[in-house]
Amino acid sequence: MQLELPDNRLVVASHNQGKVREISALLAPLGFTVVSAGDLHLPEPEETEATFEGNARLKAEAAMTASGLAALSDDSGLCVDALDGAPGIYSARWAGPDKDFAVAMRKVEDELQSAGATSPAARTAHFVCALCLALPGQPSRVFTGKVHGDLVWPPRGERGFGYDPVFRPDGHDITFGEMDPDAKHAMSHRANAFAQLVDALSQS
Repeated sequence: MQLELPDNRLVVASHNQGKVREISALLAPLGFTVVSAGDLHLPEPEETEATFEGNARLKAEAAMTASGLAALSDDSGLCVDALDGAPGIYSARWAGPDKDFAVAMRKVEDELQSAGATSPAARTAHFVCALCLALPGQPSRVFTGKVHGDLVWPPRGERGFGYDPVFRPDGHDITFGEMDPDAKHAMSHRANAFAQLVDALSQS
């Protein structure tokens, strides 16, 4: 994959500032100048696909078309086993129009309680991240990463964003919300997908 960027600029196709910060940190070693879709006042496309991969492709290609620049999108979410994979691709929508993830985490907990999922073994979940890199004149490429764990209640930690305060990754006693950002970046679903992206770029 050839990655030749005008002015070395790459659009992160997101209006979520927490997500933009994480993606920018992961991109920093590659030396790109990162601008967000929000910075460029690009419209947010309606996410009409049924998969993380489909929505990631939709967002990246929309940002590329609107900006004329290479674009990287992220579609990610929390999949809870006891809830048949919900909220899944609707993870952000569970936070409502105000994107209040305290509301979303409370909704997940209420659904788990209704399902009788009270033990750690019954509260398993995983985060999914699908990254799509859209380059003008080239086929888009999608890379998918996952990280597994379980859900705690009440939420713990002020770091991270989204559902991080209730997600405890396998092999750890603390949540993503309590974890040092560098430690999270070394193991997260987003880092997993980025590793695949960087590997593909290194083979170009």
